[in-house]
Amino acid sequence: MNRSLRAARVATFVYFVLNGTLIGMWVVQIPAIEERAGISDATLGSLLVLLGLGAFAGMQVAGRLADRIGTRVVVPAAGVLCGAALVLPGLARDPWALAGALLVFGFGNGCLDVSMNTHAVHVEKAYDRPVMSAFHATFSVGGVIAALIGAKATSAGVSPATTLGAAGAVGAVTALLSSRALLATAPTAPTPPPAQTSPTEPAPITSTSPTAPSAAASETPATGQLPADHGVQPRTPPARIWILAALALMCMLCEGIANDWSTLELKTVLGASASTAAFAYGTFAVTMTIGRLLADRVSRRFGSAAVLRYGAASGAVGITVVALSPWIWPALAGWALFGLGLSGCVPQLFSAAGHADPAAAGTNVSRVAGLGYLGMLAGPAVIGWMTRVMALNHTFLFPALLLVVAAATAGILRSGTGREPRPEPGIEMAQRP
Repeated sequence: MNRSLRAARVATFVYFVLNGTLIGMWVVQIPAIEERAGISDATLGSLLVLLGLGAFAGMQVAGRLADRIGTRVVVPAAGVLCGAALVLPGLARDPWALAGALLVFGFGNGCLDVSMNTHAVHVEKAYDRPVMSAFHATFSVGGVIAALIGAKATSAGVSPATTLGAAGAVGAVTALLSSRALLATAPTAPTPPPAQTSPTEPAPITSTSPTAPSAAASETPATGQLPADHGVQPRTPPARIWILAALALMCMLCEGIANDWSTLELKTVLGASASTAAFAYGTFAVTMTIGRLLADRVSRRFGSAAVLRYGAASGAVGITVVALSPWIWPALAGWALFGLGLSGCVPQLFSAAGHADPAAAGTNVSRVAGLGYLGMLAGPAVIGWMTRVMALNHTFLFPALLLVVAAATAGILRSGTGREPRPEPGIEMAQRP
């Protein structure tokens, strides 16, 4: 089983890289697609809203399907859909065609995003230790791959349709080939609340016989196979899930601000050259990737609440330095600290949502990811509105405030039902590679 679990982890890495690559290929081709469709930057900005709406819808659908039929089916299907839809923006010749293409591609991306995160929760449950942040780090690796391939294709004069079609086809094949290594998870019934007993009534006797099956044994991390749903309806999500979703919105809103405004801030506010200004996002992205590669070890030693608390606090310090610094190099250091602080926050929130209720892992992840994704889309727009009344760098005090709130609320990660079951004695060492 050790080899099967390792294979499932590797396959999950593949899907995260795949998702990052497919999204990156679209981003690299945006200028050429904009020119082909004959639209302005303002029109493109409006059409990108459809990409976000499609992704949000896909997240909600895929989350429920993952709980109903299992991630082993939904993840590869979503990968094929996302790969097939990638070619559509490259074929669009007018705004209406591009609008429909972005809606479909966004839907496929949302399905893949939530389903692979849900499967990552199952893998983490089987490993019985934090592994989620490393998966998120490899998403960034996919973006680097896309940038390299896209630049090479563009310099060679390959059309967007050909480039996106080839990338989508390779992505679809990769999604299918990697599916056999995924864990054979199946839906579970919600855990019922503990029975109430009166003070004078003896507690029910539970069997401790070695031959009696236990609830823990029916959901062992060694197999990754969860018990079948016996018709129990999913429970109403607890308030804790919505708090996690609100925290995801805050953290991903901050990430969206860095994606869209970091380079512009360095150039327009501090007067940096175009080449130097590019380092603002570059330092943010590099430290975020490094932080996610290290966050699992930190979470394992100090707990997920500590990762969120100190990560959000560090991010708040970093973006405050950016907001107040009159010099370029301290501002770059601030963007680096901002990325490092944010790096481990969102993976902890996704993980906590997935582990809160095994019967609704996909649905809960879709709620947290969906609201977080809306935050990422809204962040750049919020900053744009705020620049009407204050300088661009001063608007960054708003994400700093959000991260202070996230740091103060990090204790929510300790108030759940437990991260995941501990392995039986003698199995733990066999599970961990």
